[in-house]
Order: sequence, then C-alpha cells, then structure tokens
Amino acid sequence: MIPRISAPFTVPCLFAIVLVILFGAHARKTVQAASSTTPDYAANGDLMPPVHYREWIYLTSGIDMSYAPKSKEMADHSVFDNVFVNPESYRSFLRTGIWPDKTVLVLEVREARSKGSINQSGDYQGIGVKGFEVHVKDEARFPGKWAFFDFDTPTANGTLIPTGAPCYSCHAAHGAVDTTFVQFYPTLLPLAQQKQTLSAPFRNQSALPSANQ
Repeated sequence: MIPRISAPFTVPCLFAIVLVILFGAHARKTVQAASSTTPDYAANGDLMPPVHYREWIYLTSGIDMSYAPKSKEMADHSVFDNVFVNPESYRSFLRTGIWPDKTVLVLEVREARSKGSINQSGDYQGIGVKGFEVHVKDEARFPGKWAFFDFDTPTANGTLIPTGAPCYSCHAAHGAVDTTFVQFYPTLLPLAQQKQTLSAPFRNQSALPSANQ
C-alpha cells in the first residue's frame, strides 16, 4: 500500500510492509466502487476499491516498517502505514480468533511530516495517500484462500498480485494468524493467544509478548 521504502522485491507486498511504491502519475480509471464491505470484483478480475474503508475498524499504524534495509533514495523520507478491516470480519475475529471468509484488510500509506503548525518534534501523517493495497480472503475465488491487490489510488480498481510474488510466501512463513500479521495488531494478538489460534510457524519463531509489553 504505498510509495515507500524500496526493497529487493519488484512487486508491492501488502501487510508484509516490505517496500514503498510511489503512486504513478497516471492512475487507472475507476470502473466502479465496491457497494459493500465485502469484496467486489470487476469483470476483468480487478478488485473494486473499498471507498468507505476509513469508516471500518482501525487496527494499527506503523512508521517505516520494513524487512529490508532502507534504500538511499528513501533515506530522507518516512511513511506511516495504517491498517483497517471490514467490521463484520473484525467482529467475527473477536469471537473466534480467525478471519472469516470475505475478510478485507486495507493498508493505507501516508507521508510522514515533521514541520507544520505548532509541531516541534516527532512526525505526523500527511494528507495525501501515497500507497494503497488490499488483502482479501475469498475461499471460493483464490486457491490459497487469500490474495493481494495493488491499487494506483484508493479510488482506482486494484490489480491482483501474482501468487508467485514474495508477499504470499512471506505471509505464510511469518503471519501470526491465518497468514496475516496479527503480531502487529496490538489489540488482536492477545486475543489470538487466548483463543490459541496463532500459527505454528509464528509460535516457533517468536517469544510471545506479555500483555504489558
């Protein structure tokens, strides 16, 4: 979701938050906006933009999160990433500790700013969205149940990221719950621990934090 930090990958990796891809100067034309909080698709397989995602459930924010060294080109740039999920899936996760079918996770990237108004230290988020990706669980549509879509803008249809892209293997190897990075969602990780839905790969890799960490 994002212009962001460069990485060794050539495609964006949603929620892996591995790189930053700046929006192109020429965005794809919007075909149609999604009419609900569940995934909708255009005739060519593109994902319709979830235009009201900012009214969904907010999960977390990060700044400059990356699993690769920051490139020289981005050395003087920082970005925030914000994650949202459709309300129905959030409520289901609270009950079960697992994401249900038709889950839609949105990653929105905004530029970090340090100078403005009365701010004297630290960073705040800029107005413009610099990157946008969506992670969708649609068990009947995708062989691996989940798929990633890259968007030129939040109002343009999203293009399916091929299943051979690094995001898929990265999420499978490191995702805390159902190939998603719940380990970075501070209100949901303790719940997944309680409901014992953490993935075996994540449990084997991680020293799980206590509630006050």
